[in-house]
Amino acid sequence: MRSEIDSLLPPPHAPHPELAYHRIVLKLSGEALCGVDGGFGIHPETLQRVAAELAELQRLGVQVGVVVGGGNIFRGLKGASAGMDRSQSDYMGMLATVINSLALQDALEKAGAATRVMTALEIKQVAEPYIRRRAMRHLEKGNIVIFAAGTGNPFFSTDTAAALRAMEIQAQALFKATKVEGIYDRDPVRHPGAQMFGRLSYDRFLNERIGVMDSTAVTLCRENKMPIRVFKLMTRGNILRVCKGEEIGTIVEG
Repeated sequence: MRSEIDSLLPPPHAPHPELAYHRIVLKLSGEALCGVDGGFGIHPETLQRVAAELAELQRLGVQVGVVVGGGNIFRGLKGASAGMDRSQSDYMGMLATVINSLALQDALEKAGAATRVMTALEIKQVAEPYIRRRAMRHLEKGNIVIFAAGTGNPFFSTDTAAALRAMEIQAQALFKATKVEGIYDRDPVRHPGAQMFGRLSYDRFLNERIGVMDSTAVTLCRENKMPIRVFKLMTRGNILRVCKGEEIGTIVEG
């Protein structure tokens, strides 16, 4: 049953007038699903909170694509550094993103949000294969679309997959939700005096080799003029604030 507040909201196909963005791709790291303590696996309360915020965006009329990493289960680069074949370990990492995507889908549906999982690797029993036009149609119908299995190719990160999907579905922006408030000149965990950037150019991001996002992803965004907004996931309501155009976190553009 819709609450009194929900009844005042427009239907999914009519974006709320306060929104600055009507179609976005949100990149979530696998580690973000572990909760504030990090570690391994999925923290149910964190998953439910993220799902509740995304369901609210859907009710407001935002067309939401999500790319989830798999680092909380398996990280391809870590496997390769331990002596595994890089392609093999990357494929294992892609399968880890499918696990996270299915968990997020379950949480979203429990929050009342219609959701589709589309995978770059074909796994018909649990998800649809990724087809660009079908993904866009799902978004237009008001479904949240979770893009799993990265790009489907080894040697590419889920950051790059998020940038690629953002271009393909013609999103207005790529959002990256992290554990810190934005992009800093130094690691804010190790350096309490680190300064956060409010705005950063693509070129400076790449020249200074800032590690918040894969350089291939940022280069792709620069070439296609796709703005990137980096902000803290664990602050409740941040995803909605960003969609409303509030100046939180760091924006990478120009």
